[in-house]
Amino acid sequence: MPDLSKTEKELLLRKHEMTLKLRNEFIKQSTNPYRHALGEGGYVFDTGLARHQAMTVSHYEHFRPTGHAFRWGFGLVVLPIILYGWAMHAERSGRETKYRNGEVAYKDRSFKFI
Repeated sequence: MPDLSKTEKELLLRKHEMTLKLRNEFIKQSTNPYRHALGEGGYVFDTGLARHQAMTVSHYEHFRPTGHAFRWGFGLVVLPIILYGWAMHAERSGRETKYRNGEVAYKDRSFKFI
């Protein structure tokens, strides 16, 4: 870490200390043999996870229709359907043109009635 400035080193050290502190607290709570007697159950309540779950539940309530969201929706839903339909139409039209012009014999066609 010699290429980091003094403030960056202090920030990394504080972050590492906080990680160790949270890790030790989790280990302390998860290995407590008396948790079941307190009626808390066998899991450690994580406030960050609870906030994340609450955010995902209320995500649609806070949705704002913007141009960016429209482009994402159009690109992921509507555009693939349109492109697939266009490609299928072009392929089938080309095949039908070959059939009608007599370029493909009936025995060589992939879909036959007989």
